[in-house]
Amino acid sequence: MSRWKELPDSLDDPGRQLIVQLRRLKDRSGMSLASLQSKTGYSRSSWERYLNGKALPPRQAVEELARVAGVEPTRILVLHEVAEEARQKDGEAAEAAEAPAPAPAPAPAPKGVRRWVLIGALTTAVLGGLLVGLLLTTPWAGDSAGGKSLTGSRPSTAVSPGPDAPFAYRPGKTYPCAVKRENGRLYAGYSSTRTAVLSQPGWDVVEAQCLLRHLGFDPGGADGVYGENTTRAVKRLQEKAGLPPDGIVGPHTWQVLRR
Repeated sequence: MSRWKELPDSLDDPGRQLIVQLRRLKDRSGMSLASLQSKTGYSRSSWERYLNGKALPPRQAVEELARVAGVEPTRILVLHEVAEEARQKDGEAAEAAEAPAPAPAPAPAPKGVRRWVLIGALTTAVLGGLLVGLLLTTPWAGDSAGGKSLTGSRPSTAVSPGPDAPFAYRPGKTYPCAVKRENGRLYAGYSSTRTAVLSQPGWDVVEAQCLLRHLGFDPGGADGVYGENTTRAVKRLQEKAGLPPDGIVGPHTWQVLRR
């Protein structure tokens, strides 16, 4: 087995997990870096950078390594997508940290100028108050005891927030499922993700549970908890779709759920 170099400390956890699995595939295949170059189309120096954590390999390189190693690529591709998303988020955070500082506040105006500005602001406030008072005390044309508006239509009623409203997810609560097709894909209104790898409770899991039920694979209640019932339903869906039945919802399983 190859004696690998220590991975750099700057490498995040998703990237580290991906590189460790790529190294295992390379060791299992028994191929050298030169052999990888001839069989994958990626240079020896490129594989040296990828396998030592100096650069994130492209998706196609990961697929090629899985192919020449003789393994099914789904799991390693899921790891690659997670590592790629983490790398993009780190880049966005770095850009935000390097953003220029806000310009300093302008120096205060001289005392005389401040006084005239204050007088002008007070005058504007008084005039605005008088105008509002006139508007409130003057009856609207067409108003009646029936509460009709100027156009004669009935006043609008309050609408309860839907599942996309910004309220907190509560574990243990069962949520309703109303699946609709939008732009050719199915959505239940709790999440729009098509790539998330599900493990923790939350809205993404509620969305997957609603879609599973809509497609005829009952996961139990749509409570956002990735339990045994949900795992069994995912496996049945994957078997029917020709995917590896690992019970994990990742990008490929989302494609089946959304179509």
